Amino acid sequence: MLFSSLTFLFTFLPLVLLVYHLSKDKYKNYILLFFSLFFYSWGEPKYIVIMLLSILVNYYFAIFIDKIKNRFYSKLLLIACVVFNLALLFVFKYLDFFIININHIFSMSFPLKNIILPIGISFYTFQSLSYVIDVYRKNVKVQKNILFLGTYISFFPQLIAGPIVRYSTIEKELKNRSHTLEKFCSGFRRFIIGLGKKVIIANNVAVLADSILNNAISFEYKGIILILGILAYTLQIYFDFSGYSDMAIGLGKMFGFTFLENFDYPYISKSITEFWRRWHMSLSSWFRDYVYIPLGGNRVSKFRWIINILVVWMLTGLWHGASWNFIIWGLYFAIILLIEKLFINKILNKLPVIIRWLYAFILINIGWIIFKLDDLNSIIYVLSNVFNLSNKSISYIIAENYYLLNYVPYVIMGIICMFPISRIIRNKFSKYESYIYLRDLCLVIIFLISICILVTNTYNPFIYFRF
Repeated sequence: MLFSSLTFLFTFLPLVLLVYHLSKDKYKNYILLFFSLFFYSWGEPKYIVIMLLSILVNYYFAIFIDKIKNRFYSKLLLIACVVFNLALLFVFKYLDFFIININHIFSMSFPLKNIILPIGISFYTFQSLSYVIDVYRKNVKVQKNILFLGTYISFFPQLIAGPIVRYSTIEKELKNRSHTLEKFCSGFRRFIIGLGKKVIIANNVAVLADSILNNAISFEYKGIILILGILAYTLQIYFDFSGYSDMAIGLGKMFGFTFLENFDYPYISKSITEFWRRWHMSLSSWFRDYVYIPLGGNRVSKFRWIINILVVWMLTGLWHGASWNFIIWGLYFAIILLIEKLFINKILNKLPVIIRWLYAFILINIGWIIFKLDDLNSIIYVLSNVFNLSNKSISYIIAENYYLLNYVPYVIMGIICMFPISRIIRNKFSKYESYIYLRDLCLVIIFLISICILVTNTYNPFIYFRF
């Protein structure tokens, strides 16, 4: 069940909000747990067993780790817990990928298992791991109420697309949180902004991106039309994912929770280092705190530090999917980050802002080509033909792709919205009462347009469903 579906918007969400806010405080977590499990089982009920197993096993591992005072034995339990979680993720997400590569390398013929990936398993596995590791580190108190822990792991707003919410972030709010009209309205406004990003911008530019990039070789697209397709995908993945994060953060507020931000206008970055401080911040910080720093971070020899960077980014790529293009994508950014840190940061800082922005934005777009296309031939074709204008005139390109060019206004809208214009306007005019009325009127319009699009258009893809 997508947040941007009519079923969610007009049936599930109103029902859970009504039941939740009419109930007594001591029952609220149980209500959230029930509806979260129902939400998860809506699309694939058999995989609810996997989530329940994850909750149960991580609950008892954390209990035992907390009880055992001997550091050696508690560490053994932690290792066993990590192995369990990663094994679960491996079987459902990477087993077939592993078999394919073993068959290829050793000329074997092991049959594929064709296991369907449970939705959100990458997110709730990482949340479970962060909880148990933080219990081991004494950063959080162990949760002795298994239903409360189940609420944290299965909470539907962040279940299928994040952000990756750490237990420490909502530890106190699980037991005691405030519910105010102001907080609820703030969450509802944030939800509408995310819905608009997803439905109005991401869904429409997705048509352009898929039509061009998925058919680049067969239709022999070159030059301008390829640039348009790449830009469309760059906008799609941002507004799709950040829109979902906005909706999750907004829903969290509507239920009294405060989630950390996950995006901070990443496409205004002036280096790749800055980009990864602004993009999917919950994932970047997770790998930093639970992989990079335990490996030694930057407090090791230069050679070991380079290895640490490469390992972390290879794993970051692999987290996104069981395919070589994701691993290449992760290593691509690892190499750029190393080059920046070792050689060119000082040079970059001396260049004009527009040059630094173009440098980062071009490299980001190249990265998304690798991310989007899982076929190496397609990646090479797009990269080698993006500046090939061929012999086709602009008028011929327009005539040939008239249908696709109908979506260009959404690309322009996305380009405008990827800059922090709304933040600048809010900071400058929020003290005026007229701004409040105008803002809410705009949100009503965004909501109505989003609903109209959902009613009339069944094309409602979600990129991070496969992660």
